[in-house]
Amino acid sequence: MNQPDTPFESSAELSVQVHGPVLWLTITREERRNAMSHAVLAGMAQAIAAAQGKRDIRAIVITGAGSKAFCAGADLQSAQAFTTDYSEPHGHLARLLRVAKSSTVPLVARVNGACMAGGMGLMSMCDLAVAASHAVFGLPEVKVGVFPAQVLSVLQHLIPRRKLAEMCLTGEPLTAQEALGFNLVNHVDDDVDVKLQWLLGRMIDKSPAAIRRGLYTMKKIETMAFEESMSFTESQIALFTLTEDAREGQKAFQEKRKPVWTGQ
Repeated sequence: MNQPDTPFESSAELSVQVHGPVLWLTITREERRNAMSHAVLAGMAQAIAAAQGKRDIRAIVITGAGSKAFCAGADLQSAQAFTTDYSEPHGHLARLLRVAKSSTVPLVARVNGACMAGGMGLMSMCDLAVAASHAVFGLPEVKVGVFPAQVLSVLQHLIPRRKLAEMCLTGEPLTAQEALGFNLVNHVDDDVDVKLQWLLGRMIDKSPAAIRRGLYTMKKIETMAFEESMSFTESQIALFTLTEDAREGQKAFQEKRKPVWTGQ
């Protein structure tokens, strides 16, 4: 439940809740198969941005209400399903993907059902993904005369190029097991919550400082050439060793005990 001292607020279409060290963002548009609205996208971007300044938030889970759909993509019942104000250079989905890209708090997709179109963007912007066995994944935009343009920015490096082209050009979906085989998700389980908690537990007991700075490093070097990447990471490893967590981790290893992290 929401903690009174947090900057997070729920809305009619997006539940924003803090459960211990985990921030949960749940699309609550079950009657629309959790299709995205501009309010949902703006609310997610705001919550993820706010979480960057909360050291007690160790992970962010993104999911949809119910068990049928994670997110069905844009709401095709809306008159502005794919557009906002044409005078604005950046749309809500683009803003959210940019905020997610710069997040140093791990984002975890809990794919509880159909993950389609723009929903693939929400899943792909996350650092990790756990899927229910009945989940399906697809890019059906060509069936309604458009193409998954923005989604490709976060999806194109996750799965093989030819499989991605087939998904885009045919609009046909993947099963959860096929998505696992193409490394689109980390884990598939009949009980998605059991697997999710298992995965969160394996992160939350690790160094907060190492994870925060480590995600920053990983994301920075993704598009760097080898020499540029080496120069950047040479300086980063030196900074890692200067943190309190690094000193505590090495001391705990030497003393054969569990580390007590400060996150500094």
